[in-house]
Amino acid sequence: MNPQSPSPSPSPAYAVTHLRVAHAEWHKLRSLRSTWITVLSASALVLGIGLVMATTYTPGGGDADIDTVVLSLYGTMLSQVVLAVLAILVTAGEYATGMVRASLTAVPSRVPVLWAKAAVFAATAFAAALVTNLVTFLAAQVFLGDTEQAASLTDPGVLRAITGNAAGITLVGLIALGLGALLRSVAGAIGAFIAGVVVVPEILGALPYEATSTAVKYFPTQAAGALGSAGPLPGAASPSAALLALACWAAASLAVAAVLLKRRDV
Repeated sequence: MNPQSPSPSPSPAYAVTHLRVAHAEWHKLRSLRSTWITVLSASALVLGIGLVMATTYTPGGGDADIDTVVLSLYGTMLSQVVLAVLAILVTAGEYATGMVRASLTAVPSRVPVLWAKAAVFAATAFAAALVTNLVTFLAAQVFLGDTEQAASLTDPGVLRAITGNAAGITLVGLIALGLGALLRSVAGAIGAFIAGVVVVPEILGALPYEATSTAVKYFPTQAAGALGSAGPLPGAASPSAALLALACWAAASLAVAAVLLKRRDV
Protein backbone atom coordinates (compact mmCIF):
# COMPACT_ATOMS: atom_id res chain seq x y z
CA MET A 1 0.00 0.00 0.00
CA ASN A 2 1.42 3.35 -0.97
CA PRO A 3 2.11 5.68 1.92
CA GLN A 4 -0.08 8.69 2.12
CA SER A 5 1.41 11.87 0.73
CA PRO A 6 2.20 14.49 3.37
CA SER A 7 -0.44 17.12 3.96
CA PRO A 8 0.37 20.52 2.48
CA SER A 9 1.93 23.06 4.85
CA PRO A 10 -0.34 25.89 5.99
CA SER A 11 -0.40 28.96 3.82
CA PRO A 12 1.91 31.76 5.05
CA ALA A 13 -0.54 34.42 3.86
CA TYR A 14 -1.58 35.25 7.41
CA ALA A 15 1.63 34.35 9.21
CA VAL A 16 2.84 36.81 11.85
CA THR A 17 6.14 38.36 10.75
CA HIS A 18 8.21 41.20 12.16
CA LEU A 19 7.51 43.26 9.04
CA ARG A 20 3.76 42.82 9.39
CA VAL A 21 3.84 43.66 13.08
CA ALA A 22 5.84 46.80 12.29
CA HIS A 23 3.37 47.74 9.55
CA ALA A 24 0.48 47.36 11.99
CA GLU A 25 2.23 49.54 14.58
CA TRP A 26 2.98 52.18 11.97
CA HIS A 27 -0.68 52.20 10.94
CA LYS A 28 -1.73 52.68 14.57
CA LEU A 29 0.79 55.46 15.16
CA ARG A 30 -0.01 57.51 12.05
CA SER A 31 -3.77 57.09 12.40
CA LEU A 32 -3.84 58.82 15.79
CA ARG A 33 -4.46 62.57 15.77
CA SER A 34 -2.40 62.91 18.95
CA THR A 35 0.69 61.64 17.10
CA TRP A 36 0.66 64.48 14.60
CA ILE A 37 -0.27 67.09 17.20
CA THR A 38 2.63 65.98 19.39
CA VAL A 39 5.17 65.80 16.58
CA LEU A 40 4.14 69.19 15.19
CA SER A 41 4.23 70.70 18.67
CA ALA A 42 7.76 69.39 19.23
CA SER A 43 8.89 70.76 15.87
CA ALA A 44 7.21 74.12 16.49
CA LEU A 45 9.01 74.46 19.83
CA VAL A 46 12.42 73.92 18.25
CA LEU A 47 11.74 76.24 15.31
CA GLY A 48 10.03 78.95 17.37
CA ILE A 49 12.61 79.09 20.15
CA GLY A 50 15.44 78.86 17.62
CA LEU A 51 14.11 81.89 15.75
CA VAL A 52 13.63 83.82 19.00
CA MET A 53 17.23 83.08 20.01
CA ALA A 54 18.49 84.14 16.58
CA THR A 55 16.46 87.33 16.24
CA THR A 56 17.27 88.53 19.76
CA TYR A 57 20.95 87.63 19.58
CA THR A 58 23.30 90.51 20.43
CA PRO A 59 26.84 90.31 18.98
CA GLY A 60 29.42 90.34 21.74
CA GLY A 61 26.77 89.68 24.39
CA GLY A 62 26.48 86.90 26.93
CA ASP A 63 25.58 84.31 24.29
CA ALA A 64 28.67 84.89 22.19
CA ASP A 65 30.50 81.85 23.55
CA ILE A 66 27.59 79.42 23.09
CA ASP A 67 27.99 76.77 20.42
CA THR A 68 26.17 77.85 17.24
CA VAL A 69 24.18 74.62 16.89
CA VAL A 70 23.25 74.66 20.57
CA LEU A 71 22.06 78.26 20.25
CA SER A 72 19.98 77.51 17.15
CA LEU A 73 18.41 74.33 18.60
CA TYR A 74 17.82 75.63 22.11
CA GLY A 75 14.21 74.47 21.96
CA THR A 76 15.36 70.87 21.95
CA MET A 77 15.13 70.74 25.75
CA LEU A 78 11.37 71.20 25.59
CA SER A 79 10.70 69.18 22.44
CA GLN A 80 12.58 66.28 24.00
CA VAL A 81 9.97 66.10 26.76
CA VAL A 82 7.10 66.41 24.26
CA LEU A 83 8.39 63.48 22.17
CA ALA A 84 8.99 61.47 25.34
CA VAL A 85 5.28 61.87 26.13
CA LEU A 86 4.47 60.55 22.65
CA ALA A 87 6.76 57.57 23.26
CA ILE A 88 4.97 56.80 26.54
CA LEU A 89 1.59 57.01 24.80
CA VAL A 90 2.81 54.48 22.22
CA THR A 91 3.15 51.82 24.93
CA ALA A 92 1.31 52.82 28.12
CA GLY A 93 -1.48 54.41 26.10
CA GLU A 94 -2.55 51.00 24.81
CA TYR A 95 -2.89 49.70 28.37
CA ALA A 96 -5.11 52.67 29.20
CA THR A 97 -7.44 51.97 26.26
CA GLY A 98 -7.28 48.18 26.52
CA MET A 99 -6.09 47.86 22.90
CA VAL A 100 -2.98 46.04 24.11
CA ARG A 101 -5.06 42.88 24.55
CA ALA A 102 -5.83 42.79 20.83
CA SER A 103 -2.18 43.46 19.95
CA LEU A 104 -0.83 40.69 22.16
CA THR A 105 -3.53 38.25 21.09
CA ALA A 106 -2.53 38.77 17.47
CA VAL A 107 1.16 38.34 18.37
CA PRO A 108 1.31 35.66 21.10
CA SER A 109 5.09 35.90 21.47
CA ARG A 110 4.52 39.51 22.60
CA VAL A 111 8.08 40.85 22.36
CA PRO A 112 7.89 41.59 18.60
CA VAL A 113 5.14 44.09 19.43
CA LEU A 114 7.52 46.03 21.68
CA TRP A 115 10.33 45.93 19.10
CA ALA A 116 7.94 47.13 16.40
CA LYS A 117 6.69 49.99 18.55
CA ALA A 118 10.28 51.01 19.30
CA ALA A 119 11.32 50.85 15.64
CA VAL A 120 8.32 52.80 14.36
CA PHE A 121 8.67 55.47 17.03
CA ALA A 122 12.44 55.77 16.48
CA ALA A 123 12.05 56.20 12.72
CA THR A 124 9.30 58.80 13.15
CA ALA A 125 11.07 60.77 15.88
CA PHE A 126 14.45 60.78 14.15
CA ALA A 127 13.05 61.86 10.78
CA ALA A 128 10.94 64.63 12.33
CA ALA A 129 13.79 65.87 14.54
CA LEU A 130 16.36 65.84 11.73
CA VAL A 131 14.17 67.78 9.30
CA THR A 132 13.21 70.26 12.03
CA ASN A 133 16.83 70.74 13.04
CA LEU A 134 17.96 71.42 9.49
CA VAL A 135 15.15 73.91 8.84
CA THR A 136 15.70 75.65 12.19
CA PHE A 137 19.46 75.93 11.77
CA LEU A 138 19.19 77.36 8.26
CA ALA A 139 16.42 79.76 9.31
CA ALA A 140 18.45 80.94 12.31
CA GLN A 141 21.46 81.60 10.11
CA VAL A 142 19.44 84.15 8.15
CA PHE A 143 19.63 86.35 11.27
CA LEU A 144 23.03 85.18 12.54
CA GLY A 145 24.90 85.43 9.24
CA ASP A 146 26.55 88.78 10.09
CA THR A 147 27.58 87.80 13.61
CA GLU A 148 30.24 85.62 15.21
CA GLN A 149 27.61 82.85 15.28
CA ALA A 150 27.59 82.59 11.48
CA ALA A 151 28.05 78.99 10.32
CA SER A 152 27.13 76.64 7.50
CA LEU A 153 26.31 72.97 7.23
CA THR A 154 29.77 72.31 5.79
CA ASP A 155 31.60 73.74 8.81
CA PRO A 156 33.40 71.17 10.98
CA GLY A 157 31.07 69.43 13.39
CA VAL A 158 27.89 71.27 12.39
CA LEU A 159 26.14 68.52 10.42
CA ARG A 160 27.31 65.92 12.95
CA ALA A 161 25.81 67.99 15.78
CA ILE A 162 22.50 68.48 13.96
CA THR A 163 22.27 64.75 13.30
CA GLY A 164 23.49 63.94 16.81
CA ASN A 165 20.82 66.16 18.28
CA ALA A 166 18.15 64.19 16.41
CA ALA A 167 19.69 60.90 17.51
CA GLY A 168 19.79 62.09 21.13
CA ILE A 169 16.11 63.07 21.08
CA THR A 170 15.23 59.69 19.58
CA LEU A 171 17.20 57.66 22.13
CA VAL A 172 15.77 59.63 25.06
CA GLY A 173 12.34 58.92 23.60
CA LEU A 174 13.11 55.19 23.49
CA ILE A 175 13.95 55.33 27.20
CA ALA A 176 10.51 56.85 27.79
CA LEU A 177 8.91 54.21 25.57
CA GLY A 178 10.49 51.50 27.70
CA LEU A 179 9.24 53.20 30.87
CA GLY A 180 5.73 53.26 29.45
CA ALA A 181 5.86 49.52 28.79
CA LEU A 182 7.30 48.90 32.27
CA LEU A 183 4.81 50.95 34.28
CA ARG A 184 1.75 50.54 32.02
CA SER A 185 0.52 53.94 33.19
CA VAL A 186 0.76 57.15 31.19
CA ALA A 187 0.81 59.39 34.26
CA GLY A 188 3.20 57.11 36.15
CA ALA A 189 5.62 56.82 33.24
CA ILE A 190 5.63 60.59 32.63
CA GLY A 191 6.31 61.16 36.33
CA ALA A 192 9.10 58.58 36.34
CA PHE A 193 10.63 60.11 33.22
CA ILE A 194 10.61 63.65 34.59
CA ALA A 195 11.96 62.53 37.95
CA GLY A 196 14.56 60.04 36.76
CA VAL A 197 15.74 61.59 33.50
CA VAL A 198 15.33 65.32 34.17
CA VAL A 199 15.31 66.02 37.93
CA VAL A 200 17.67 63.42 39.45
CA PRO A 201 20.69 64.36 37.27
CA GLU A 202 20.28 68.01 38.28
CA ILE A 203 20.27 67.04 41.96
CA LEU A 204 23.29 64.76 41.57
CA GLY A 205 25.15 67.41 39.59
CA ALA A 206 24.72 69.87 42.45
CA LEU A 207 26.45 67.55 44.93
CA PRO A 208 30.07 68.48 45.72
CA TYR A 209 31.49 65.09 44.73
CA GLU A 210 33.67 64.36 41.72
CA ALA A 211 32.17 60.89 41.29
CA THR A 212 28.63 62.20 40.91
CA SER A 213 29.76 64.97 38.56
CA THR A 214 31.46 62.38 36.35
CA ALA A 215 28.46 60.04 36.41
CA VAL A 216 25.99 62.78 35.53
CA LYS A 217 27.78 63.39 32.21
CA TYR A 218 26.46 60.04 31.03
CA PHE A 219 22.85 60.50 32.13
CA PRO A 220 20.36 60.72 29.22
CA THR A 221 19.68 64.45 28.96
CA GLN A 222 23.32 65.41 29.55
CA ALA A 223 24.56 62.86 27.02
CA ALA A 224 22.00 64.09 24.49
CA GLY A 225 23.28 67.64 25.00
CA ALA A 226 26.83 66.55 24.25
CA LEU A 227 25.66 64.95 21.00
CA GLY A 228 24.09 68.21 19.82
CA SER A 229 27.16 70.42 20.03
CA ALA A 230 29.45 71.15 17.10
CA GLY A 231 32.39 71.69 19.43
CA PRO A 232 33.33 70.09 22.75
CA LEU A 233 31.26 71.26 25.70
CA PRO A 234 33.11 71.98 28.97
CA GLY A 235 32.58 69.16 31.44
CA ALA A 236 30.57 67.06 28.98
CA ALA A 237 31.25 63.60 27.60
CA SER A 238 32.69 63.16 24.12
CA PRO A 239 30.10 62.59 21.37
CA SER A 240 31.06 58.93 20.94
CA ALA A 241 30.90 58.25 24.69
CA ALA A 242 27.61 60.15 24.94
CA LEU A 243 26.10 58.14 22.07
CA LEU A 244 27.20 54.87 23.66
CA ALA A 245 25.77 55.89 27.04
CA LEU A 246 22.43 56.88 25.52
CA ALA A 247 22.25 53.65 23.53
CA CYS A 248 22.90 51.65 26.70
CA TRP A 249 20.18 53.54 28.62
CA ALA A 250 17.67 52.92 25.83
CA ALA A 251 18.67 49.26 25.44
CA ALA A 252 18.38 48.67 29.19
CA SER A 253 14.93 50.29 29.36
CA LEU A 254 13.63 48.23 26.44
CA ALA A 255 15.29 44.99 27.62
CA VAL A 256 13.69 45.17 31.08
CA ALA A 257 10.35 46.02 29.47
CA ALA A 258 10.68 43.02 27.13
CA VAL A 259 11.42 40.61 30.00
CA LEU A 260 8.44 41.81 32.02
CA LEU A 261 6.20 41.79 28.96
CA LYS A 262 6.87 38.05 28.60
CA ARG A 263 6.38 37.29 32.28
CA ARG A 264 3.43 39.43 33.33
CA ASP A 265 -0.23 39.01 32.52
CA VAL A 266 -1.82 41.61 30.28
